[in-house]
Amino acid sequence: MADTTDSRPLVLVFGGTGHTAVVIINGLVKSGAFRVATAVRASSLSKPVVVEYRKNNVIIHEADIDDGVEKLAKVLHGVDVLISTITARKILSQRDLFAAAKQVGVKRVIPCDFGTPGARGVRDLLDEKLEIHDYIKSLGLGYTFIDIGWWMQISLPCRSTSKSMMRDASRQLYNGGVKKILVTNLDNVGVYVAHVIADERTLNHSVLIWEDQVTALQAMEIGAKVSGEGSALIENVAHVSANELLERIAAAKEEYAKTHSFVSFATKTGYQYQYSIHVLGENSLENAKALGYLDSRELYPDIIPDTLENYAPKFYENEYIL
Repeated sequence: MADTTDSRPLVLVFGGTGHTAVVIINGLVKSGAFRVATAVRASSLSKPVVVEYRKNNVIIHEADIDDGVEKLAKVLHGVDVLISTITARKILSQRDLFAAAKQVGVKRVIPCDFGTPGARGVRDLLDEKLEIHDYIKSLGLGYTFIDIGWWMQISLPCRSTSKSMMRDASRQLYNGGVKKILVTNLDNVGVYVAHVIADERTLNHSVLIWEDQVTALQAMEIGAKVSGEGSALIENVAHVSANELLERIAAAKEEYAKTHSFVSFATKTGYQYQYSIHVLGENSLENAKALGYLDSRELYPDIIPDTLENYAPKFYENEYIL
């Protein structure tokens, strides 16, 4: 049972067992500035991460994004800040969640973004996220839209001997790899989010959390140096042109239209993101600022950002790639 004498804001993270959710919840708990709650599906209540939450006094609710407005409103009763970290295939299902938030007076909502900035018409997934942005604004809810660039965890090439299912994908260089890319260590996102949601300057704004800015070619060079493979790694990289990437997107869309499978969804989404990042250059600080994002490094100069080169040895300890 929650401590009714605790006056700290109550933050609820909806969908609390995914990678992004875990680092956010841990960051909120570590900050000590909030009461923290999460909502997870019944099938997740016994997961080790939920057991660990309980040890850290995180309030656990059983709920599903498809429960409907009335049930979701009960879960959100008394919540000050709502952070959504649901699965990518359920983005539009957040409508009921935010309608419930409006009904019970949640002060600030953060929808499930946590990706790269960009414009409509390039990525189907981003188009859905922007549709949810418009819906939140139409409800008159206080909001903060948070993007974090590209994860460092998926920015480096695996070794040629890696057993990772992502090995081949990680060793592809799109459009020459010369566009600047904003990258963030996923493990640090919770620290930034705790700052963002406590900051009145970020209310009704978009915030871009980022730690380093590199090109894909520079990431390959870091990988060559730190992995121990040297120049052989770069020599064996597969080069993918902008036109070939467009062809891959078209084929993936056709496959998804036929099957609607998770694999085809992930393939289509992945290639669309690669086009946005490596051909259009949308995941850059220049583009983010043009779109009106506040810059985390300007907002919070006290947080020491990680760099991809500093992170690389940790990556190659176990080639942690998702």
